[in-house]
Amino acid sequence: MSDSMEKTIERINELARKAKTVGLSDAEIDERNELRKKYIEAFRGNLKVQLDSIKFTDEE
Repeated sequence: MSDSMEKTIERINELARKAKTVGLSDAEIDERNELRKKYIEAFRGNLKVQLDSIKFTDEE
């Protein structure tokens, strides 16, 4: 996992903890939504690469 993605995940978790304790400002909510969107796009991209690399073989 890249350093950038690790920092993104760390910040998402930080915002999640803050949301549970004291709440988030509007700016932090927007930041959280953008970070989640970035994370999901990266996850989908990685999953697509993995699925595209699967080779099917016939048992016959």
